[in-house]
Amino acid sequence: MQWLSSILLTLQVISSILVIVLVLLQQGKGADMGAAFGSGSAGSVFGSAGAANFLSRATKWAAIVFFVTTGGLAWVAHHPAGSPLESGVMQGFTAPAREAAPAGSAVPDVGGSAVPSVPAAPSSGAAPSAPAAAVPTVPSTNDASVPSVPAAPAEKQ
Repeated sequence: MQWLSSILLTLQVISSILVIVLVLLQQGKGADMGAAFGSGSAGSVFGSAGAANFLSRATKWAAIVFFVTTGGLAWVAHHPAGSPLESGVMQGFTAPAREAAPAGSAVPDVGGSAVPSVPAAPSSGAAPSAPAAAVPTVPSTNDASVPSVPAAPAEKQ
C-alpha cells in the first residue's frame, strides 16, 4: 500500500499544478473588451473560439483527477496495509521469565496479581502519632484573640 500512496500523492501534486495553470490561462468574461482594442490575437493559437473549449475541458479533467486522488489518499490514510492486530508497538514482545523470590527476601512475591497487598501494621509498640506541636488547636469561643461579629443594628420602622 505504500507504493499506492506515493503514486496518488504524485498525481495529486501534478493535477493541482495543472489546475492552477489552466485556470490562470483562461480568459475572463470581460476579455472581449480587450480583444476589441487589438489584444485579442493571442486566442488564435487554438483556432477561432477553440481555446476556451480546450482549456475548459482540460481544466475539467484535471479537476476530476485531483478529486479522485484526494479521495484515494483519504482512503489509503484510513485503511492501513496491515490489520491493527498484526502490527503494533508490542508486536513480538515476550515477557521475561519470573523467578521466585527467596524466602526472607525484601521483595514480596505478588503471585501473579497486578494489585499489591496492603502491608500489615507494626506489631510492636503503639502506633506512632503526630507531634503535639504540629496539630493546631481550635480556639474557644471565650478567647479574646478571636474577634466576634458585631450584632446587626435593629431596623427603624
